[in-house]
Amino acid sequence: MTDATDTNGTVLDIERIKQLLPHRAPFLFLERLSDIVPGVSAVGHKAVSFNEPHFAGHFPDYSVMPGVLIVEAMAQAAGALVVHSLNAAGTKKQVYFMAIDKARFRRPVVPGDMLRFPVKALQHRGAVWRFEGKAYVGDALCAEAEFSAMIRNAEQDGNARSSDGNR
Repeated sequence: MTDATDTNGTVLDIERIKQLLPHRAPFLFLERLSDIVPGVSAVGHKAVSFNEPHFAGHFPDYSVMPGVLIVEAMAQAAGALVVHSLNAAGTKKQVYFMAIDKARFRRPVVPGDMLRFPVKALQHRGAVWRFEGKAYVGDALCAEAEFSAMIRNAEQDGNARSSDGNR
């Protein structure tokens, strides 16, 4: 089953998320998207596991999820929300970071944590979206940021396979 409905709306599982985003393991940091209000907000979820590749070097004696990957997880939730809201699954929409602002890291995220990251659209003009995201473990705020992204068709960049348009 790829979609389920709860009292808070649609819940997207990993298989549905893979239809919305081009990311794949080990760079897919979104496992479930819930509490979806199309074009407005959603909540991403990720179970942090000890066997994720970044923990081998960050840090071997005390594994901590890199803050930049927490921001990436929030951005993936926002990207999935936008593509889902546009009913554009499978249309090769790409989400490109434009800016990351006001990033703050408050508490380490470690293996065994269940990361929950609500994202909320702050502004939308044409293909450009601005979001705020917060990452929690339980009720503890771990990270927060504002970020902007542009939604484009991969073919607009002349290379459907490249995420940065430079290859």
